[in-house]
Amino acid sequence: MSGIGPVEPGEGTHPRDVLEPGAPLLPDPPRGRLAQLYARHHRAALTATATAALLAAGGYLFATRPQKPPPPPAPYPSQVVDVTYRGPATPPGTAPRGSFSFALELSVQSGPPVTTTRITQPYASVSLTWHPHPPLRTRAGSPRKITITMHVTECAKVPENAGLPFLDVTLRNTRAIQVHSFILGDRYAHDLSQALHVACSTNSTSGPK
Repeated sequence: MSGIGPVEPGEGTHPRDVLEPGAPLLPDPPRGRLAQLYARHHRAALTATATAALLAAGGYLFATRPQKPPPPPAPYPSQVVDVTYRGPATPPGTAPRGSFSFALELSVQSGPPVTTTRITQPYASVSLTWHPHPPLRTRAGSPRKITITMHVTECAKVPENAGLPFLDVTLRNTRAIQVHSFILGDRYAHDLSQALHVACSTNSTSGPK
């Protein structure tokens, strides 16, 4: 019998060189200078791809890095301010009739500076001024001395005994503005009661003489 079998590779050929009918032709690998250019281009492409991958990874790590927590807010001014009574500011009998002065010390324990904008007292028959004139800015660790001067305007409305007198102080810092009542203790209450008694010792019903 005769027939046609599979085509055997001829001399100088290899099985990969034998293609099935209709198969696409395979390009020959580049040789010589063209091969060198191809290799350079291939290496450059790989390098650029690797660089882009590293940059992308670095950008992701930078974007997802742990963030530092924000600084805590400043404390409320009333939480860090102390007002301490320091006694009469003028010797007895030297102030004008119906007037008397006290010394206070205002201190800031910590945080940003605190500005004192107003000081008032609860008695409608007593007016109050203070020095240094407002506003008064106080830094942490640097206490400020304040001189309070009171003047009795109507003795009939002055209490005979100042039991728990207080001062309303308006404070401001970068956190808030607050009005805080400071009770200055028994010594202040005693000195205030005595000063009011001396200011109204003429028993006037309309005011000090």
